[in-house]
Order: sequence, then structure tokens, then C-alpha cells
Amino acid sequence: MISIIQKAVKYSDNTAIIVHDKKFTYRQLLGASTSFAGDLLMEIDDLHEARVGFMVDPGFDYVKVQWAIWQAGGIAVPLCLTHPLPSLQYVIEDTNATILVVSPQYETILSDLCQERNIRLIVLGNETLHENVVLPEIDITRRGMILYTSGTTNKPKGVVSTHRNLEAQVTTLVKAWEWKQTDHILCVLPLHHVHGIVNVISCALCSGAACEFLPSFSAEGIYKIFLDGMLNLFMAVPTIYFKLIAHWESLPVDKQVELTECMKKFRLMVCGSAALPVTVMDKWKHISGQILLERYGMTEIGMAISNPFHGERKPGHVGLPLPGVSIRLVDEQNQNVQLGEPGEILVRGDNVFLEYWNRPNATDESFVGNGWFKTGDIAIVEEGYYRIMGRNSVDIIKSGGYKISALEIEEVLRTNPEIKDVAVVGIDDEEWGELIVAAIVVSNPAIDLKELNKWLREKMAAYKTPRKYLLVNELPRNAMGKVTKNDVKKLFI
Repeated sequence: MISIIQKAVKYSDNTAIIVHDKKFTYRQLLGASTSFAGDLLMEIDDLHEARVGFMVDPGFDYVKVQWAIWQAGGIAVPLCLTHPLPSLQYVIEDTNATILVVSPQYETILSDLCQERNIRLIVLGNETLHENVVLPEIDITRRGMILYTSGTTNKPKGVVSTHRNLEAQVTTLVKAWEWKQTDHILCVLPLHHVHGIVNVISCALCSGAACEFLPSFSAEGIYKIFLDGMLNLFMAVPTIYFKLIAHWESLPVDKQVELTECMKKFRLMVCGSAALPVTVMDKWKHISGQILLERYGMTEIGMAISNPFHGERKPGHVGLPLPGVSIRLVDEQNQNVQLGEPGEILVRGDNVFLEYWNRPNATDESFVGNGWFKTGDIAIVEEGYYRIMGRNSVDIIKSGGYKISALEIEEVLRTNPEIKDVAVVGIDDEEWGELIVAAIVVSNPAIDLKELNKWLREKMAAYKTPRKYLLVNELPRNAMGKVTKNDVKKLFI
């Protein structure tokens, strides 16, 4: 039996899932997922790694379907609820999915495609109750899930994780962040991404904890659940914390005090999926009493580096390698860099994915040596802690012979009281190679850009300061709230 499901058996009477104030036990979840596995299998004994796409709302049905796919021997392919049809079609066709499972409201979006491609479509709400389902034996080396990269530089690639990969990712975090069956977490993250699927749902359900769902984002809704007093864990991306801070600041003082006292009781709050601005970390500490635990991971590796649960959490740093995960920093020749020098992060361990789906060349190009995965992210070690400088393709700007971290410039700009948000990129330039430019969201549209640059030059070297600024109402972002920097570059063309 798959590890996470096997562990769930011993927590049968615990509350597993809460959604819309309705509670479901682990026994109910196990029974429903096993029964639905019978629906998927029909008359066959094993799906044999058939790809099963599912477009299901967050909550009990989502987990039921995911577990059923795994129990039936299929590969789970979660679809983004907000993607347009062409994006959904790309994933469905790329994986050659033979079954699609949808919540009723998504049936009309995908029904024509299923008919054209002869894909079996299962609409939830009409399931058959199956008893005594005979499930196949699932080896840990089997492929279990395909998640798609954000595709910021080219077409999205399907990241294939085996059950061994998933188990390693989950058990490492359960140990590092000391998950317990008494924990209660709120999931507000999209469920086509490793952050929500692994860090929140899988870690909670592997530990016998309760996972509550808020199907659509609302700062007011999150705070309402906080005030219920049941939660002790929360994980989100920087943009969510930014919105929660803004909402808290809009509240009357007595309500602010009530929320602050409530949040002080949480045992852990985590931030990831994008760089956490130090300004956001500081503000959140002020309003919640919590020092956010920042960590580093990606679709291909789950989590690899984390600030400690116990011990110092350094602002602007992602921490130390997690147990069982090996990390190297290398130069462009894949040679280890000297301590204190920046280099590309290479990762090795059971957490690292198997392959890119149907892309052997891309898979081969992403690994060097004896199983070291090239992340494309640049980092430096400072006093033992890793600090991310950015992705070598978009965040490391090569200008005038220098390699400059866009994230470093953004961090300084965010300390200016007139700047609400910022994205720094490099655009092609004959003289400089790349010209440093910044798209900024400001509180004062009449901001004096010359004065801004003068202020910035007092904070950092002149060669790092942007040569051009562009005022925007908001920055382009993907579903996880991460700024899509290639879209930012287009704003300057």
C-alpha cells in the first residue's frame, strides 16, 4: 500500500479534512478513495501508470480522487482550476491522459475535448459505491504524479515523481517541521503545485493531522478561520502574506489586537514558492508575533533547504539543507565554487524527480555527474545559511561585466516607503549586454524617479541601480503569486 495511505489507517477516527464547516474522518477518506479506485479500475486489475487528469475543487473530493488514482495504479495529473482551455488541453494531450475526473462545474469546459480524444470523463456526484475493491500492489518505484512547470522560458514540462520521491519529500518535512497528529492546518494554495499538494495536504495527512480548506482566497475568510482558534499551522506564498498584512492594517485597533493575540499561539508559519521580501517578513512578525520559516524548493525536488524549526531563522536566507538532501554550489563548468562565492544549486537525494515526461533530452541536460540535478538557481552561503540570488536565466543580470542579483536590488527598493512592489529584470542592450530596469508599483504616482535613483545610490553600488523605471498598476504573476519576469521584460519593449 502507498505509504501516506498506509499511515492514514492508524488515524481512522481523527478528523482528516474540514471544508465548508463539514468534517471528514480518515476512515471516511479511506473508504471513499478505495471505492472510487473501483470506479477508475472498472473491470481491470491495474491502471498500470495510465495518466488520470483531475480538475476537482479543493477539499474532500480532491484528496479522495488523488488517493484513488494512486491506489488504482495510475499517475495523478492535477489540473489548474483557473487555466484556460488551451492550457488544460496542453497538459491533457502532453500526458496522453485516458481518464479525466472533474467537479460538476468543470464538465462543460472539458466534455468536448474528451469526446474528440476518446477520453473517459467521470463527473463527481455520480460515483458507484464499490465494496471489497481488490487493489493492485503499488511498488515504491512506480510513477505517481506529473506536475507541470510554470513554463516561464518555454513550454511547460511535465515533472514525473515516483512514489519514492513523494514519500521522501513528505517524510523529510514531517520530521524537520515536527508534524503531529494534533496539528491543524489551513490550505489556501492552488492544488496543481508541490507547495499545496506535498507541504500542506500530504504532510498533514501523513501525520494524522487535520487539513482545513478555504476553496477561494479571502483575507477576511482566512482571519475568520484563524479566530476560530483551531489552527496552529499556516503556509502561504509572499503575496498572500502581503494581502493579509494590508487587510490587518485596514482593521480597527481592537480587531488588530485580537488577531495578533490569536496568531501568536501558532506553532509554525511557513513562506515559500517565491522570494520572501525582508520587509514583508518584518511586518508579519510585527502583526503576528511569528518569525516566518522560509524554505527553498521547486517542482522537481520538493523541498531541499529550510530555515530550522528550532534555532535562528535568518531574514533573506532559505536556511540549511534538509536531512537526506545533498546540496552543491557549482560554477558554469559544474565545479564546486569556493566558500562565500555564488554558484548554481545542484541537488541530489530521493526527493529528486525521476524525469521530464516524454522529454529525455531535457532530462539528460538537467542532470550532471552522479544524479545531481541542476536547479538553475544561484545561491551563496553566508555564515552557514543559503541565500538565493535568483535564477540564472532571469534574476542574474549580466551588465557591464558584472553579475548582478535582481533580488538584491528589489530588496533595497522595497524599503522605500513610496514603493509597494517591484520587479527588476535585465533587457538586451548593445552597450551593457543587459540593461537593469525596474517595474514598480508605487503609492504616489507623482514619485520623483531621479530622487529615487539618488536615494538608491546611497544604499548600493551605482552599477547595480536601474537605468530605467516603469510605473505599473500591478506586476504580472502566475497562479502561485510568483512574478513572471519574462512578462515584466515585455513591458519594456
